[in-house]
Amino acid sequence: MVFKRRDRRTWWTVMATALWPKGGWGRAFRYVKYRMRRLPGTPESIGRGIWAGVFVTFTPFYGLHFFIAMAMAWMMRGNVIASLFGTFFGNPLTYVPIGVISLKTGHLLMGTTFDEKDGRSLLDKFMGAGGDLRDNLWAWLTGAPQDWRGLAVFYDDVFLPYTIGGIIPGIIAATAMYFLSVPVIRAYQKRRAAKVMERLEKKLHRASSAGADERSGTQ
Repeated sequence: MVFKRRDRRTWWTVMATALWPKGGWGRAFRYVKYRMRRLPGTPESIGRGIWAGVFVTFTPFYGLHFFIAMAMAWMMRGNVIASLFGTFFGNPLTYVPIGVISLKTGHLLMGTTFDEKDGRSLLDKFMGAGGDLRDNLWAWLTGAPQDWRGLAVFYDDVFLPYTIGGIIPGIIAATAMYFLSVPVIRAYQKRRAAKVMERLEKKLHRASSAGADERSGTQ
């Protein structure tokens, strides 16, 4: 294939790049900021797209953030591409504090606490839910008895509180990013438009000067 990579990356290389991009996260964030400023559309529509992307990062639907953000941006008449860039708010550097804030807020709103009576940590319950999905899929295929206790514990202690608790901090973070990004994007678009007009005026001036020189030369 024409666009196939010449240097095949190993699974570990892909994972390492996801956790720490080539050039570092600082360079990645600068690239995202640069691309967002150059997006077409009004500052408000781009801001609404960013709002959707940031808000979605406070939900536990990992692997679906891009699709949910795109759908939300479309319903909000926001810039869909901006929503994809907005999901970069959630990354390996921020997922832990986002998860902790969402879980604590969810348990607070529900009047519950994270149950560790069974001795299982948050990571253990994530692993238990994944193991349930794997084992019960195999049990369904082979006709063996199914056991969903690990997934039920994960739903009660993690998924439901995370879903409910992510709403308030998600709205706060997304709204803050909206009001921060809109004036920056508007100023950038005005400055860019002014530079385009300046270049156009210079071209017109050179064209008119060349035309005047030609006319004077023929006389």
